[in-house]
Amino acid sequence: QVQLVESGGGLVQAGGSLRLSCAASGRTFSRATMGWFRQAPGKEREFVAAIRWSGSYYADSVKGRFTISSSSAKNTVFLQMNSLKPEDTAIYYCAAADYSSGIYSAAGRYDSWGQGTQVTVSL
Repeated sequence: QVQLVESGGGLVQAGGSLRLSCAASGRTFSRATMGWFRQAPGKEREFVAAIRWSGSYYADSVKGRFTISSSSAKNTVFLQMNSLKPEDTAIYYCAAADYSSGIYSAAGRYDSWGQGTQVTVSL
């Protein structure tokens, strides 16, 4: 099992930036794919970004504004969020999967989840 702890959420004005962090501990092979998802009130959890050996991947809604990266030891995954919009307001979750190919955007493919961190973007 992998333990994940997110941090870095908060309140920011539209157009501003935030950097989320996800500290991972536990079995290394269970982190072959790391992802960020978000869930707004009344909506389903949706894919935001993922990173694995083959590269990084983004939802169309955040492409060009968000960047996912990881530390060299892959103990921490980051989500740099720029040009934030009110529609980015959600709880952001870090997730880990033990597979490194195939679908990266389906929440059901991830085995471990963090507790989430709130991001609120005001006008």
